[in-house]
Amino acid sequence: MKLGVPSKGRLMEKTFDWFAAHGIRLSRTGSDREYAGAVTGIDGVSLVLLSAGEIPRELAAGRIHLGVTGTDLVQDKLPLWEQQVEPLEEMGFGEADLIVAVPQAWVDVDTLDDLDAAAAAFRATHGHRLRIATKYHRLVREFLRDAGVADYAIVDSQGATEGTVANETAEAIADITSSGETLRANHLKVLSDGLILRSQATLWRSRVADVADEDRAAMAEVLARLG
Repeated sequence: MKLGVPSKGRLMEKTFDWFAAHGIRLSRTGSDREYAGAVTGIDGVSLVLLSAGEIPRELAAGRIHLGVTGTDLVQDKLPLWEQQVEPLEEMGFGEADLIVAVPQAWVDVDTLDDLDAAAAAFRATHGHRLRIATKYHRLVREFLRDAGVADYAIVDSQGATEGTVANETAEAIADITSSGETLRANHLKVLSDGLILRSQATLWRSRVADVADEDRAAMAEVLARLG
């Protein structure tokens, strides 16, 4: 049975600690540049180290049986996520909110209705759509459509999304935040009804992976430890 976990940083360390607390020891092997890992304390489980963003796709493709990644990444990257993966356990770390934020200077914009009005006015004034920078294209589009916000364009942001407004590459953002400090430092405010999703690190099971008898036994043992 293959278990996919984040390959670096605090997410990896906290994942290792979480499994260790349940009697399953995960570790990296080889150099920092090698994404190789080992599992002790349980038989039949192999560790696959991946970026958190790759794990949803690997689960959906059935190449790993279990995986640790954020709710935000699963729901954004997998349009049919409920058919492809199943959440087994929320892990109590990596908590963050996916939100819509606008410049603090926009004193008349506090809600999504205000944003819709501002977007229409922006287009009338500037001749192009108001730009919203985000890494979470699908979730943001669905959220804004359901809220009736129309006159905007999604701008892809693979760097520091909060900086796009100051850099004048976007007028608003939709991004993950945990404390809100970075937003405030960039003179941004969250819309009062701008919460798209609450996310945290979660253990997921692939609904589509082939499961041999030995995989099933290993998975049952992992789930028994977690219970």
